[in-house]
Amino acid sequence: MRRFLVSLTLICLLVTPAFAAKVKIGFVNSMTGPEAPIGENLTNGVTLALEDLKKKGIDVDLIKEDDTGKPEKSMAAFEKMATRDKVAGVVGPYSSKCANAIAKLSEKYKIPLLIPVASKDEITKQNLKWVFRLSATTYDYATILLDMATSLGKPKTMAIINENTDFGTSGAKSANLYAAKKGITIVAEESYAPGSPDYRSTLASIKSKNPDLVFMVSYVADSILLMRQSREIGLSPQAFLGAGAGFATQAFAKEQDISNNIFSSTQWTGDVNWPGAKDFAARYRTRFGKEPTYHAATAYESMMIMGQTASQAKSDPKRTRDLLKSGKWNGIMGEVKFLDYLGYTNQNRHQMLVEQIQGGVHETIYPPKYVSKKPVYPFPGWTK
Repeated sequence: MRRFLVSLTLICLLVTPAFAAKVKIGFVNSMTGPEAPIGENLTNGVTLALEDLKKKGIDVDLIKEDDTGKPEKSMAAFEKMATRDKVAGVVGPYSSKCANAIAKLSEKYKIPLLIPVASKDEITKQNLKWVFRLSATTYDYATILLDMATSLGKPKTMAIINENTDFGTSGAKSANLYAAKKGITIVAEESYAPGSPDYRSTLASIKSKNPDLVFMVSYVADSILLMRQSREIGLSPQAFLGAGAGFATQAFAKEQDISNNIFSSTQWTGDVNWPGAKDFAARYRTRFGKEPTYHAATAYESMMIMGQTASQAKSDPKRTRDLLKSGKWNGIMGEVKFLDYLGYTNQNRHQMLVEQIQGGVHETIYPPKYVSKKPVYPFPGWTK
């Protein structure tokens, strides 16, 4: 019997990973509220990450909090996680306004925060030592779109329309700055309150300026309404450029009468050649019955990085922070490393992509090394 027990113990040691550990990690997300359609993608990505961490012997005790897209709720959730739940680190939240609100709380409570997708430029320009961002910045969103547009044609003018949130304002500012570097004149700048029922007068004002490009920063519902009303009034530039967010979702793509041939910057596509990206896309489709967006991929990779790092640090927040700062990863988001550059602190220098909706499908059309389909340019006009 003793020999049997010894053998059984040895077998267990062989099949159990040496680094098996349980870690407590917080996850803040917009699970309900107006941004919930995108928040669902983050939740799904995290679900798959937890399964893969488990396979690596890392059992995550996930503390989930819904901020409903409101900064004050995001702040309350972070404080609870830091003081009551004693998490080793936090992943999230989704929106820039919420991420910007809790960034300084991360510094106050000395709990590492890994932001998967919020892109407001200024979030990582505050010299915060406990805040890390996997996501690209709004400046990256603007530069990839305008580089693409100027590689396909010779646009001289551009109009900007954006929601008046942290994300929208930062995106518009970035587009304005980079347009100047590309020699493109801004002929109109319009902002709006999210959820407005009618944008036709604003779009008509833009149409009167006859811009070559229309650059838009919006979440899902507004992106659909903006394009539907653009069609109604006959706004037809050389290209519509959507700065990720709502334009990169399946909800937008399926509205083919108004979404076809629209460009969007994105942080990830299902056909990109980064390690495991194609497998992740296939698994996501099988599991959730829909196409993954870049929000799902960034959330997955952020949770994988936080889970493995917190486990290696034995759940010590300071050690977790130090390992995040010194680490490097290469997975479905390509190479990830948190750098200090151009005024940013702990910012991943992520390779952006441009996709275009063709036949209701997001196709990668830029940069050339990642292309899956040729772009349709200029915009062919609205079909009857």
